[in-house]
Amino acid sequence: MKSSKSSKILIVTDTWLPQVNGVVSALQKTIKILEKDYKVIVVHPGLFNTVPLLIYPEIKLAVFPARKMRKIFEEEKPDYIHISNEGPLGLAARAYCLKNKIPFTTSFHTHFPLYVPHYTPVGGKTLAEAGYRYLSWFHNASVKTMAASKSLKEDLESHGFKHVVICPLGVDTDLFKRNEKAESRFKGPVFVYFGRIAKEKGLEEFFAADLPGTKLVIGDGPARKSLEKKYGKEAVFVGYKKGQELIDLLSISDVFVLPSVTETFGLVVVEALACGLPVAAHDVMGPRDVVTHGVEGFLSENLEEAAKASLKLKGNYRKKALQFSWQHSADAFLKHLVPVSKAGGSGK
Repeated sequence: MKSSKSSKILIVTDTWLPQVNGVVSALQKTIKILEKDYKVIVVHPGLFNTVPLLIYPEIKLAVFPARKMRKIFEEEKPDYIHISNEGPLGLAARAYCLKNKIPFTTSFHTHFPLYVPHYTPVGGKTLAEAGYRYLSWFHNASVKTMAASKSLKEDLESHGFKHVVICPLGVDTDLFKRNEKAESRFKGPVFVYFGRIAKEKGLEEFFAADLPGTKLVIGDGPARKSLEKKYGKEAVFVGYKKGQELIDLLSISDVFVLPSVTETFGLVVVEALACGLPVAAHDVMGPRDVVTHGVEGFLSENLEEAAKASLKLKGNYRKKALQFSWQHSADAFLKHLVPVSKAGGSGK
């Protein structure tokens, strides 16, 4: 794919600022690199009338976006089209492309079927299966579906997804770098979780673990208030942090603990490694694609044992993080884009 400042890449996303999550972070990093050589147009909920998602009020969904979406496409006349999510904007862009026989690519970021058991007490299996059917229907209309890891690619293919390609994510190693001068105010050792605080992250398992020292929780989300009220004596909640303040907190920590079993990649895993932290997690998609068991951390069904074992490790964890760069991620993204002028293909 030849670069040209006159070429336009149109990215449609239902997830955008002011949301704080891995999807937004990945998009921002990728777009920043793309803009060196291309004009990038981001179509996001802020351009439309929206309503909050019932179970996730911080997520705003566009209402009846088809007409405005068509106008954007006709005015911008993009050279490449990428749909990042499967929400109302993604549906509207998908419908426009199919109606006008325009090839496009998609990304699979969030594994919603794995979220179902955390929000639905009954009928979870049926709803999860329905979710896979919808998602495969959505993505199989694209020329290529980008997945962040080999494990995710294999999982999607096992559920009927076609033409899935790998587009790995990255880490900003200039930012995520241990500050040896950071001073701790917590009793050590410090076991830290950072990221979105929501039901699907499985944080109660972290709080239940019998660990020495301090359990530190960095982040915010829909479940923060209830979890802080319930576990305020077992853990220290410091809220959402960014920049050097986040780096300093990670720098005084000893082990990153990730109880989630719903990650598609887990940017926080690589970010923790970049800050010199071993990782304790489950042996599931996401962590297993990054962490070598017994080297950069431990992967186990018993999170408590994994955390204690990780505390004893001594290694150069940052070395693994340096294998994941945003430039490499952006290069893969560009490689998989399909020009609007090209007829649809197999994507293989």
